[in-house]
Amino acid sequence: MISMKEKQEVIIRHYRDGDPERKISRELKLNRGTVRRYLKEYKLARENLKSAGITDETLIEEVVKTPKYNSENRGRRKLTQEINAEIDRLLEINEQKRNRGLHKQTMKKIDIFEHLCEKGYDIGYTTICNTVREKENKRKEAFIRQVYQPGDVCEFDWGEVKLEIEERWQTLYMAVFTPANSNYRYGILFQRQDTSSFIQAHVIFFQHIGGVYHTMVYDNMRVAIRRFVGPTEKEPTQALLKLSVYYQFKFRFCNIGKGNEKGYVKFIVM
Repeated sequence: MISMKEKQEVIIRHYRDGDPERKISRELKLNRGTVRRYLKEYKLARENLKSAGITDETLIEEVVKTPKYNSENRGRRKLTQEINAEIDRLLEINEQKRNRGLHKQTMKKIDIFEHLCEKGYDIGYTTICNTVREKENKRKEAFIRQVYQPGDVCEFDWGEVKLEIEERWQTLYMAVFTPANSNYRYGILFQRQDTSSFIQAHVIFFQHIGGVYHTMVYDNMRVAIRRFVGPTEKEPTQALLKLSVYYQFKFRFCNIGKGNEKGYVKFIVM
C-alpha cells in the first residue's frame, strides 16, 4: 500500500512540477500502474467534491485518506529528545567555559557519557561520541544568506496577541505567513492554536493571494510535526500532509535552534 508521503510526492510532482508518470515511477521506485491509478483517483475525488460545492476545508479532509503507519518492527530509539537536550546544555556550558579561558575544565565525550549514565539514561558511548561530534561540527558552520525567487518559499509561524475586548484582556493566537522573497506579512487571529485553525489559516491565506507557494517552511510545532523519529528526522501530521497534497506544495521543517534556516526571525506580538 502506498504511503501518504509517497502519494504526496506523486501528486505534487505530476500536477505541480509537471513530471510525467514514467519519470515519477522510475525515481520514486513505484509501479507505473500504481502512479497512474493514484493520479486518477486524486483527480476524480477533487472533481466530485468540487462539483458538490464542498468547502476547501472539507476537500482537504476528504481528498486524502488517513495514513496508517506501521511501527510494529521499529526498535526503541535510545537517543531521545531529552538526551539531545541534555547534551546541548552540556555543550553550551563547555562553550561558555572556553570563552572564559577555562579550556581544561570542559567536559570531554567520556565525561558527558558518564554524566548521562549517572542520570539514568540508557545510551551507548559510541552514540554519544557520534552525536557530540556532529553537534560540535554544526557549531562551526558558516552560513550563507539565502536568496529566494517570488512564489518559491513561504514561512508559517504562530504568535500571541493580547487584546482588550469588552473591558477584558484576552490572549489570541495569530497565524502568520511570511513570503521569503519579500517583507510582506499576512496574519489571521484565532481563539485556539489547534489543527482546525492551522488548516483554516492556510485556506484563507491561499485564497487571499490567489495561489500557492511552491514550498512551505515550519518550525517544530505540534500541529505540523506528529513526532520525531530520529535526531533530525520528523514525521508530519495528517493535517499537514493533507494540506500539501490538496494544494500541491512541498514542505520542510527547521531544525531545533536553527533560526538561520528561515528567512526571517519571528517574534511574539504583545
